[in-house]
This record gives sequence, C-alpha cells and structure tokens, in this order.
Amino acid sequence: MANEGQISILRALDSAKTQWYHVTTVIISGMGFFTDSYDLFVISLITKLLGRIYYQKPGSSSPGSLPDGISATVSGVAFAGTFLGQIFFGCLGDKLGRKRVYGLTLVIMTVCSICSGLSLGTDPKSVMTTLCFFRFWLGFGIGGDYPLSATIMSEYANKRTRGAFIASVFAMQGVGILAAGGVSLLVSYIFELHFPSPAYMVDPATSTVPQADYVWRIILMLGAIPALLTYYWRVKMPETARYTSLVAKKSEQAASDMAKVLNVDIEASSAKHDQARFSSDEFGLFSAKFLRRHGLHLLATTTTWFLLDIAFYSQNLFQKDIFTTIGWLPPPKTMNAIQELFMISKAQFLIALCGTVPGYIVTIATIDWMGRFKIQVVGFFMMMLCLIGLALPYHHWTLPHNRIGFIVLYSLTFFFCNFGPNATTFIVPAEIFPARLRSSCHGISAASGKAGAMVGSFGFAALVKALGMRNTLLVMAGISLVGMLLTLFLVPEPKGKSLEDLSGEAEPEKIKDTIVV
Repeated sequence: MANEGQISILRALDSAKTQWYHVTTVIISGMGFFTDSYDLFVISLITKLLGRIYYQKPGSSSPGSLPDGISATVSGVAFAGTFLGQIFFGCLGDKLGRKRVYGLTLVIMTVCSICSGLSLGTDPKSVMTTLCFFRFWLGFGIGGDYPLSATIMSEYANKRTRGAFIASVFAMQGVGILAAGGVSLLVSYIFELHFPSPAYMVDPATSTVPQADYVWRIILMLGAIPALLTYYWRVKMPETARYTSLVAKKSEQAASDMAKVLNVDIEASSAKHDQARFSSDEFGLFSAKFLRRHGLHLLATTTTWFLLDIAFYSQNLFQKDIFTTIGWLPPPKTMNAIQELFMISKAQFLIALCGTVPGYIVTIATIDWMGRFKIQVVGFFMMMLCLIGLALPYHHWTLPHNRIGFIVLYSLTFFFCNFGPNATTFIVPAEIFPARLRSSCHGISAASGKAGAMVGSFGFAALVKALGMRNTLLVMAGISLVGMLLTLFLVPEPKGKSLEDLSGEAEPEKIKDTIVV
C-alpha cells in the first residue's frame, strides 16, 4: 500500500489546479467539435444553392429547389453515419483506449470533409450520390469524436471544474455553427462581388452563374482546416490515467504519463494503490448488474438526448424555411443564387451570435455551481415557454412590424437550449458511468441523440406540410416538456463528486479514501 507521502493518481487528478495542459486538452478536443458542428450545420446553408444549380426547371416561375426526399437525405445522411460512429468508436474507446482511436476520427472527418466538396460529376444524380456518400462517412468520423472527446476531458479534469472543462469542449459546437455562417457569408460576398448576376425574376437563366458551383464546394472544404491543424497534438496526447490505471491495469505507465501532465511526482505504487481501492467487479454492459446499477442512468441520458435533438436539429437545419415563412428573408425570386446564400448565412450567423454562442458561454460560467440538473430542467422549461410563445400568436409574428420580436424569441430558444440540455446531455454521460464502460455509454447516449436528430431532419419538413408551422412549433414545445419531466425523475446531479463515486467504482467501505475534501 502506498505510504502517506505518495500522491494517488486519481486524487491528484481530482484536486489538481487548472493547468496549461487542461487548456490545451480543451483546444485539441474542441477543434474536433468545431469541425463536427461546422460540417453538420453548414449543409443547411447550401441546400438552396444546390437546388438552384442542379434542379432548375426551365421556364419555372420560381428558382429550383432540391426535391423533398433528396433535401432530407442530404441534410440527414451525416446523422446516420454519426449514429453508427458514436456506437462503434464509443465501444472501441473502451476496448482499445481513448487515445488509440482519437486520431483516426480526425483523419476520417478531415478527408471526408474535403471529399464532400470534391463530389464528382456535373449531373444532379452523380453529384448528390457522391455528396451523400462522403457525408455519411464524414458523420461516421464525427460520431467517434463525441464519446472520445467527452470521456478524455472528463477523465483529465479535476472534480471542481470538470463541468466547465467538458462544456468548453462542447461549446466549440457553437463556434463551429457561427463559423459556418461567417465563412458562407464571406465566400458568397466575394463571389457576388466578382461574378454579379441579376435576380431570378429579372433573368432566370443567368441568375445562377456557373461559378456558383465552386461556392458550396469551397465552403464545405474550409471546415477541415482547423481540425487538421490539431492532428499532431491529438496523436501525441497520452492516454488518460483513469483508463491506463483502472482499465488497462498499467500502473507504471499511468504514473509516468500523469507525472508529466500534472507536473507532480507520482510513483507507480500509488497507481497500484488506486487499483486496490476501487472495485474490481468488472460487470459488462449487458449484464444484470449493470442494469441494476446504471440502467436508469442510461435510460435518462438516452431519452433526454433523443428528445433534445429532435427540437434542436430540426430548428437549426430548417432555419431558412422558418425565416422564409415569417418573411424575414426576401422571396427567393427577388435574389440571385449567391445573394440568397448570403442572406440565409447572415440570418444563421446572427442567430448563432445572439442566441447560440451566449448560451454556451453562460453554461461554462455557471455549470459547476448551479449544477447540471438545474440547468437541464430550466433549459427544457424555457425552451417550452419560448416555443409556445412563438406558436400561439403565430400569425402575429408573421406581420412585417412584428418580425423582430419573432427573431428575439426564436433566439431565446437557442440560448436556453445551449444554456440547458444541449450542453448537459453531452456532459452527464461522461461522468456517471464506470471507466471501463464510460466511452461506450456516452456513445450510446449520443447515438440516441442522433436518432432524434434524424427524426428532426427527416420529419420536420413533413410535419410542417401536414400540420403547418404553428402546430409544428407546439409539437416541439411538447417534446421539451417531456424532456423536462424525464430530467426531473431520472437525471442525477454529478456536481462536485469524483467520477469513481458517481460511477459506483469506489467500494462502499473505502469511499472515504477516494474523496478529496
């Protein structure tokens, strides 16, 4: 047994002051999320442009648009890949280690992001087929980043500021959404400046210049650059000490890695002492013991994430349709193809700047004193109120002088989504499960969320056609209400507790040894 002078690895991790390594881990992990969100959300900006380029009908009174099925597939196919990637890489992260597969996800994302912009062919069928093919595999790589980034950050962080660190990684999603709008704004502005064309209503044939085909390709490929720049540091990261010590059982390696990272002297015997202090009852994911101990936890993380992503992704991916419906965007025929992209990008950029990004910032600032549970409950509740406020007086919001009020209330739904369940559903699964199953359980929870995203991306447009925008917004409010109720009854509060206490890995009679006061 380690003597009094030796520093336990887990104790050192839980009580460590914030160091430069914590910051670099946030940046390295966060750049993957930047690419994730950039690529997942930028597609909603360019679908109108794709419709004008590839599906224009000569003599039509309105600009070309993607057929409903193709539009839903282009928007949602990445989610299918993400769903599979989250489960596959989540399980692989527990089997092989977080680090060993962490670089691979980034390579897949980068290559497929670039290839999406190089989609082959000039006819609609070949371009859409290759675009969907590469976006599926792009999503597969993105899926791996969810469980691995969350698990790595939670296992490196101290228990006092663990929530803020994981939230900081996830907040790069907001920066990616903002960048998607900003890059699209810039690229469309440059092309409009150099290749001007008349509005569709003036001259349909020349309103879409041939150079427009380069615009969407450049926008898609630019998202790969930030992640590519962090590849070297990602593959150089050491494996987390919790995995190395508690799962791989390599005490000496864990001590050596963490001594370098935390700038403290940790002896190998202290890592062996960590192993001895924690339960060696290694039940499996599909065992009855897991079901008894963590079944409700997994039910909580999967159901709340599923419901959240239905509302979150449907509103994000179809912002342009909502804005057009209320008249915030000019009628498409009054613009040329690149002008329409510019206006849609400006709308998304403003919503992200005023609602989405501030929500992430407030979450980072408050999560470790307010707690995950309260933020998630308040977030779902306020989303419900905002959506009801948009839906009930819907006709009122469509009047020209009331549109600013609609945009303000609509922005608040994104604020409380991100200062709420969009952040906490990502954080909690990285904290409450055992180390040997943590990545798998986070991957399963995230995959449940992406199932909700697929429901939102494939079902939102159909729901609007069947029920109208007003009733669709009421359905989203109902989904938020159910999410709040499930949170109240099922979601635990991880604030201020060590990962081992939360997961039940600390044996009852030895818990005192694992708690750092």
